[in-house]
Amino acid sequence: ISNATAYVLDAHLRPVPVGVAGEVYVGGSGLAWGYLHRPDLTAERFVPHPFSSTPGARLYRTGDKARWREDGTLDFLGRVDFQVKVRGFRIELGEVEAALRAASGVNEAVVIAKGADGDKRLIGYVTARPGHTVDADGLKAGLK
Repeated sequence: ISNATAYVLDAHLRPVPVGVAGEVYVGGSGLAWGYLHRPDLTAERFVPHPFSSTPGARLYRTGDKARWREDGTLDFLGRVDFQVKVRGFRIELGEVEAALRAASGVNEAVVIAKGADGDKRLIGYVTARPGHTVDADGLKAGLK
């Protein structure tokens, strides 16, 4: 992309060596100033550009985990957070887990995403509180 640069950085915003996983940051003249009416999210995702001499320059923290390959290709490895994309929608797995835990009789819950991009689906695992049973159909209906 013209006028854009991708960086793979560690948690201290330092470049990682080729082949080492880090988080993808994007910068350049086409970078947005932030999220509309979301200063909290803007502060979290748009960080000062550590390699630029331009005042106010920033990088966008994508949340994607990747590594540079020897041939200069960026190799996508997944997400650094627990966000997944299912049928075009970004979903926080932790939010689904919290909703499951709030259901009657549920003690603990874990949610994973399985499948390829076009066929990705969420799978939830729950344990019942002692002395309770959990109705799978009721859980599904409660999440819709």
